Amino acid sequence: MPLVPAPSDVLTSKLAGFGTTIFAEMSELAVATGAINLGQGFPDTDGPSEVLEAAVQAIRGGVNQYPPGPGTLELRQAIADHQRRYYGIELDPVSEIVVTAGATEALAGALLGMLDVGDEAIVFEPMYDSYQACIALAGAQAVPVLLAPGDDGTYGFDPDELRSAVSPRTKLILLNTPHNPTGKVFTRDELVLIAEVAQEHDLIVVTDEVYEHLVFDDRAHIPISTLSGMSERTLTISSGGKTFHTTGWKIGWMSGPEPLVTAAKTAKQFLTYVNGAPFQPAMAVGLGLPDSYFINLAANLQLARDRLVTGLDAAGFTTYSPEATYFATVDIRSVDPAGDGFAFCRSLPERCGVVAVPNEVFYARPEHGRHLVRFAFCKQLSVIDAAAQRLAEGFAS
Repeated sequence: MPLVPAPSDVLTSKLAGFGTTIFAEMSELAVATGAINLGQGFPDTDGPSEVLEAAVQAIRGGVNQYPPGPGTLELRQAIADHQRRYYGIELDPVSEIVVTAGATEALAGALLGMLDVGDEAIVFEPMYDSYQACIALAGAQAVPVLLAPGDDGTYGFDPDELRSAVSPRTKLILLNTPHNPTGKVFTRDELVLIAEVAQEHDLIVVTDEVYEHLVFDDRAHIPISTLSGMSERTLTISSGGKTFHTTGWKIGWMSGPEPLVTAAKTAKQFLTYVNGAPFQPAMAVGLGLPDSYFINLAANLQLARDRLVTGLDAAGFTTYSPEATYFATVDIRSVDPAGDGFAFCRSLPERCGVVAVPNEVFYARPEHGRHLVRFAFCKQLSVIDAAAQRLAEGFAS
């Protein structure tokens, strides 16, 4: 029989231009070259022993089949307790919380469950790379508002650009604070402005808060749902991967008023349906750890941030010191006048034995991020020091 050629143009037009995620490309490059991987944001140490042991005990105790669709009640209650404990937010664990396969699935469920073809979603760029893809899968349009560093190195946005981004087709605002990749923590004044826009135009706010406990220099993370008039229109998303160094477990959650949770859950149930049965009771243990755990977590990560930022400065980069998260952004033009982040990151493993990620991939308008590169500091200090030394030697004048 003659060979039948494979169909052409198999990929849906909704995902045209997205391709393979940059994290996969850069991590493969790290393995191939033996470089220090400061590209993808995963810790190189395990989480608290209490959490790990709880997962082991759950597996040995037979918690290995499908959990309930919305997640185990034990974990949903722990999430409700956490939100009350840290933010004074009251939630019904039965109807206002759903466990997901990480924050990424929660975001996909929210965007697929709430956006119709032709809708618009306002997003702050740069942004986590799944945001644009999920909005596109919903047949909607991402409308970017630029976050840019000011003279003091602090990222901010133009209030007029936010207001002008709203149109009759706008359905929701997608917020990420603390923010990846910039490390920005949105201030109360900024959140008040976003809340005013949302209420004035009757918009939903979907807020990604996975870095809520990784905030530095005595700053405070403020959930936008705690502002006046926002609890009924805000879907909050978080996860335990970053907080408990268990990124591979993929245990996330979404919470908020029942209509928003139900809309997101309706889409989510057709993605993974359920996940991580033995990890759910372990995550509940983590959420119940004493305040000292969360305080030490942020303090240790702040130390790692300071160590990396010092190293990046010494290598000659223009460095924007983050207020939170795992990541520090640099402007490469001080060491590479061409300012091509993609070319820079692809050559960096051979030049310095270090892997980073080009920020261009986080922008709806790539020209704004072409000269920016992101380094992760959720690593042991010895690893950060080794990477900093390699960078300093690679860019020595």
